[in-house]
Amino acid sequence: MNNPILESKIQDFINQNIGTSLAQLALQKNPFPEVEWIDILKQIEAKTKSKDKLPHWFKTNNIIYPTKVSIEQTSSEKTAKYKSSLISGDSLIDLTGGFGIDDFYFAKRIKNVAHCEINSELSSIVKHNLAQLSIDNIDCYEGDSKETLEKLNQKWDWIYIDPSRRNDAKGKVFMLQDCLPNVPENLDYYFNYSDKLLIKTAPLLDLSSGLSELKNVKTIHIIALENDVKELLWEIHKEYQGETTIKTVNLTKEKEESFSFEMNQNERLPNYGLPQKYLYEPNSAIMKSGGFDEVGIQFNLDKLHKHSHLYTSTTLIDFPGRIFEIENYIPYAKSEMKKVLEKGKANITTRNFPETVENIRKKWKIKDGGNRYCFFTTIENNDKIVLICNKIQ
Repeated sequence: MNNPILESKIQDFINQNIGTSLAQLALQKNPFPEVEWIDILKQIEAKTKSKDKLPHWFKTNNIIYPTKVSIEQTSSEKTAKYKSSLISGDSLIDLTGGFGIDDFYFAKRIKNVAHCEINSELSSIVKHNLAQLSIDNIDCYEGDSKETLEKLNQKWDWIYIDPSRRNDAKGKVFMLQDCLPNVPENLDYYFNYSDKLLIKTAPLLDLSSGLSELKNVKTIHIIALENDVKELLWEIHKEYQGETTIKTVNLTKEKEESFSFEMNQNERLPNYGLPQKYLYEPNSAIMKSGGFDEVGIQFNLDKLHKHSHLYTSTTLIDFPGRIFEIENYIPYAKSEMKKVLEKGKANITTRNFPETVENIRKKWKIKDGGNRYCFFTTIENNDKIVLICNKIQ
């Protein structure tokens, strides 16, 4: 790729200014008049954004970066690597290739990967970067992915799609039909080219809404990174007619927290009970899944209230979420709150409680921080209580 931004002196300058204030740099005179100053600043900005999110790209020489927005919207390496564990076979076509992070990891498990990208400049950037990354089993196709699909005219083991929301859909409830490409509208068309589809959506999409628009959904994967839900993956198999399985994973520095259950299974209710020795708060992926009863049932825990989504036990268990030892719990009443206020500081969480954290802090003059964790919640008889806890995990 004959791009002056790749000249060694310019690459050195970019690397030396990672993390530097762009506002300060913008006031400087361009030391490389052969290249637009704004283009160099954009490379510094995008590469800085990539340091933690895309470490393999960040450490590789002569990588060209797209806009900062593209970096923000692309998958992280951690989620892309997990995603690749869900697929197998000989061929995959990505109809919305973007910066190519997902395809890089797909290519480690699939023999032949096709990267389709309608933006010609981005397609060229990805092709260049793949060469720097020593990847030779990804073919880049510039232009409309539907035309590419028809031109190649082959059966793929997988089709991967990350639809983007149309500008005219702003302000509406997030629906797949408001995205490009329109997956629900084209689903039968895609089945002409593959029996298996993997659709990535933002976590904003409601699960029931997605299921109402799609068919043959075998599994919905909910992926969180450090307890922040990053994406939903809809695994669709052409002939599948069974119940949909929900699989959640929270990728942390220490481990993978996994939990799964089948939707619409026979109605089972958890046990309800008063707080015991330990308190459990599910991670964000489980909270997104809506499998609140299943958590209590599978882990044999008592639930504090139908809508509180907090669980308790007398013995400590391994659990996909935060774990606390309950020091005490008190009624939420003025006469009792002095027990919370004694040390002046607390980390506050509300679950199924009529007041916000901000209001509680202001009302009782509780500062943030310290080693105590206070859960303001409701128990089964609808009494409001405060759980005073120490964090274990």
